[in-house]
Amino acid sequence: MRTPKMNVVNRFAVLGLAAAGLMAVNAVAQDDAKKAPAAPAPSAAQTLDQLLQQTKNARAQEAQANSAREQRFAADRNSQAAELSRAKNERDAQDARAKRLGAEFDANEKRLTELQAVLDSKGGNLGELFGTVRVVAGDVSSVLYNSMITTRYPDRDAFVVKLSQVKALPSIDELEKLWFEMQREMTESGRTVKFKTKVVKPDGASVDRETVMIGGFTAVSDGQYLSYLPSEESLAVLARQPEEYLSYADDLQDADEGYVQAVVDPSRGTLMALYLLRPTIIERLEQGELVGLIIMLVGLAGAVAGIYQFMYLIRVRRTVKAQLANLDRPTTDNPLGRVLATFKGDATKLEEDPEVVELRISEAVLREVPPLERYQSFLRLAVAAGPLL
Repeated sequence: MRTPKMNVVNRFAVLGLAAAGLMAVNAVAQDDAKKAPAAPAPSAAQTLDQLLQQTKNARAQEAQANSAREQRFAADRNSQAAELSRAKNERDAQDARAKRLGAEFDANEKRLTELQAVLDSKGGNLGELFGTVRVVAGDVSSVLYNSMITTRYPDRDAFVVKLSQVKALPSIDELEKLWFEMQREMTESGRTVKFKTKVVKPDGASVDRETVMIGGFTAVSDGQYLSYLPSEESLAVLARQPEEYLSYADDLQDADEGYVQAVVDPSRGTLMALYLLRPTIIERLEQGELVGLIIMLVGLAGAVAGIYQFMYLIRVRRTVKAQLANLDRPTTDNPLGRVLATFKGDATKLEEDPEVVELRISEAVLREVPPLERYQSFLRLAVAAGPLL
């Protein structure tokens, strides 16, 4: 009777183990479900032997799965160890590289600081150069714009104007070109050249003419003086020519060598323009109109009266001088002779009272004074009439 009881107990133990095995199998199945294809589900056990057999099979499968998993874990562990070793080596290499780059960075920072100090020092000098170049370029652009020499080298002032307005430091080529234009202006200012160029006539027509230019001061063509038009970079015939200097223009244009007398305007046309603004005598009379005509007539009348009286006084002086040489024989052709003739041959007059004699002499002198002072009032009036008018 004990044996059946023990069998029942054993059977219950087997059932517990089978249940535990089923749970383990389910856990393994769930763990490997993602890695292995699902195995066909076993049929339900009908007897304890079948259940035991299934449990054994499950344990065998679990052992096999665990063995495969262990092998896989071992392989993964080896590969992860190798990967870890590589990662450590890479980390060490990167740490060494970081230290090296850090040292290089510090050295570069120090070098940059030193170079920045040098750059600031050099930049200060270049800043002064930049300001100087802009000022000089502005002055040179004004000279080139108003220079006659620009007719032979057109568009040269555009570069200088652009250089005077730049916001960055000029290059070496730009500085050399600026120096070249300045040097060329100075060199050409000391030369006399003959060349063909377009000349604008007073009527506005433009013609090609042979022109002689003295530096940047004077230009002549076809015996006429020329002026420079900066806006058109061309020469134009002066609407009004200095007549007294036209012969010099002809001589200059006809000369091929040697020296000739010519007109040079050091102000580059300013003095010539002012000289040509002077009105002629006819223009002055036209500007004066009626008042000017009156002034001229009064002045002319005063000049005629003055000249006439001057000649009269010269003749009187000559006769008086002759009378002084011969006081014993007074003549009536001079004032002194007429005064002396008043008492000549009349002894009674000499015996009169001195006061009476003085009065007689004063009377004779007074008769001679008006001719000697003739036209003085009119001359004073003529002198004052001009400014008053």
